[in-house]
Amino acid sequence: MDLSSNSMLSVLIGCQLSSLTCKCLALVSMVLFLSTVLLHSFPGYGVIDWINQDFILSHSLLLSSNYEGIRRGKFLEVPQIVWGLNNQKIAFARACFTARMLNRTLLMPSLSASLFYKEIDRLQPISFDKVFKFDKFNSLCNGFVRLGRYSDLKNQTGMYDLQKGIGRKWTVERDMEQLKQSSRGHVDEHEVIRIVGKNPFLWHDHWPVKDYARVFECLVLVDEISKEADKVASKIRQIGRKLRSKTETVQSDPDFDTEGSSMAAAPYIAVHMRVEIDWMIHCKKLEQRSGINQICSSKQEIIQRVGNIVSSESPTVVYLAVADSLLNDSSILRGWKKWLLPFEKKKLRVDGIYKKHPYLIQSAIDYEVCSRADIFVGNSYSTFSSLVVLERTQRMMSLGIQNSCGIDVRWPSYAYNIPGESNGPQKWMTNMSDSSLRAISYGSNAISC
Repeated sequence: MDLSSNSMLSVLIGCQLSSLTCKCLALVSMVLFLSTVLLHSFPGYGVIDWINQDFILSHSLLLSSNYEGIRRGKFLEVPQIVWGLNNQKIAFARACFTARMLNRTLLMPSLSASLFYKEIDRLQPISFDKVFKFDKFNSLCNGFVRLGRYSDLKNQTGMYDLQKGIGRKWTVERDMEQLKQSSRGHVDEHEVIRIVGKNPFLWHDHWPVKDYARVFECLVLVDEISKEADKVASKIRQIGRKLRSKTETVQSDPDFDTEGSSMAAAPYIAVHMRVEIDWMIHCKKLEQRSGINQICSSKQEIIQRVGNIVSSESPTVVYLAVADSLLNDSSILRGWKKWLLPFEKKKLRVDGIYKKHPYLIQSAIDYEVCSRADIFVGNSYSTFSSLVVLERTQRMMSLGIQNSCGIDVRWPSYAYNIPGESNGPQKWMTNMSDSSLRAISYGSNAISC
């Protein structure tokens, strides 16, 4: 026993044991003494068993075991994020992970309001905080990743341009090594590391699905956009409620509970219908290259499979999230079972809400409407559909549901391009244990049922 232990013991002996303070002091001292003895006797137990306690952190996000959080005086700048809404969300997440790996704050990037695949110079930039809540993001993702503003810069140590490699020779391993080297030495001394080159969506993916899911949870739409989605979803449920009231007494179905909402008795199905010409050309080529014949689906296949999901013949609105090029195609509204009533934004008379906004915001509204649906049906090779299902999977898992196979669950999702039971679509949940986003990103199959 060392001198400090002897001193403590002397104090205890001098105390009246009837004193409450002394009793507490005696108890603390005994615990400290026993802990010291046990740790010296069994050194292997002096470390928390992280694996058994499920405190596993993504190894790809940590450069060392003494990680102390995101530095606020070091920043990462990335190129403008482009393409569709969900490709931009993925690109943004990869930028966040890269900043975290370098232990830097990500400077708030510009998103793209317009959609031009080949004419980059025509992409209309839009600030991140015009789409998502900046402070809410930092609050929800506190300690994991962090966004900063350009006004935070002090311009004391200048900027370092980091060129991303391109081509087949730029492998995943080389990309990771570049990131590791940039996290130390003279590169790390700069206040800002600016990555130049290709869009972050095209960067190599080093991170597991769970990390992406965590960042996506922090992306909360600004009130202006969220309220627009509220209007569309409310209109859908309002129509459904009126249609049901004509044929039956309105009663809340527990499978479609909306926490006491007056719209609880008017569930709706959202279908992300990918049948526009450019998609069909792309998916046919993808089927030829991959040898997989379950990527494309015709309008008739989609209508038939969706019709075999719901056995109830109560009138149900089917919201069709389709490209604007299909709004004048009446064939997408024909051939449905009599109790399934299809509406797209034009027939729903909410197209004026969408027309007020650029492409990115329109897509964000549709994403919200699909995410909130009681049943969602999409294409498993679509990034839009895949991220909607990821969000719905998180929601189910928060209720303890790990697998939707063979059971009725709240917020079920289906993939119409894969045949399931009773000639319906395949049930679909995201595999949250995947080591990379390839399983749910553009051009990949994500069925996990």
